Amino acid sequence: MNVFLKILFFSFLVGALLHGRSKYPADTVLTNPNTSIVRKLGILPIAAWQRFSYNTDFLNCQFYPSCSNYGTQAIHHYGVLAGSALTADRIVRCNPMAWYYHVRMGGQFHAPDERLIDPVIIDDQHSGPGTNRSPLFAAALSAIIPGAGRVYAGRWYDGLMGFILFALTGTNAINSFRQHRPVATPVFVALAVSIYAGEIYGAYRTTKYYRPPDK
Repeated sequence: MNVFLKILFFSFLVGALLHGRSKYPADTVLTNPNTSIVRKLGILPIAAWQRFSYNTDFLNCQFYPSCSNYGTQAIHHYGVLAGSALTADRIVRCNPMAWYYHVRMGGQFHAPDERLIDPVIIDDQHSGPGTNRSPLFAAALSAIIPGAGRVYAGRWYDGLMGFILFALTGTNAINSFRQHRPVATPVFVALAVSIYAGEIYGAYRTTKYYRPPDK
């Protein structure tokens, strides 16, 4: 009976989201006939999240585009696997130190609301001044210890956040597997893998674009 109710609830949720509403930006991509089914499934949780975040001021994002719209664009452009890693990297960077790091690298601000401009696709206009440290070495460090590459690049708070998120999702994935939880296990495994990949990518991207030159 519980399984049936879960399936029924999920069916209603999918139906409501696929119908789409212009109020929620993710729905524009979700209802686009040119978006593949696999990418729609990846965007589906983001569209569900926007139904909460867009209806309260407590969940306003400090970045432009917001983390949910960033994730939508990342999955739309790069697919579910790569897009999820980019989204995880952004979520890690959306922390209390984001404004300080953004100002330190000379980042730009979105004029209407002064949010921190951070596009999915980086060009010379939106990139930082670079660093003489190795992006590949930073990525390798985070592959060994998630978050270590960001610390090497000088953004220790981002590294700490990445390590904590990976530890939490990884621990929950292991516990769910041991407890034979068929729904929670793949969810936490997917989250842990996304955060792990995001830490590797984030370490590379941070070292290459987001850190001012060494003095």
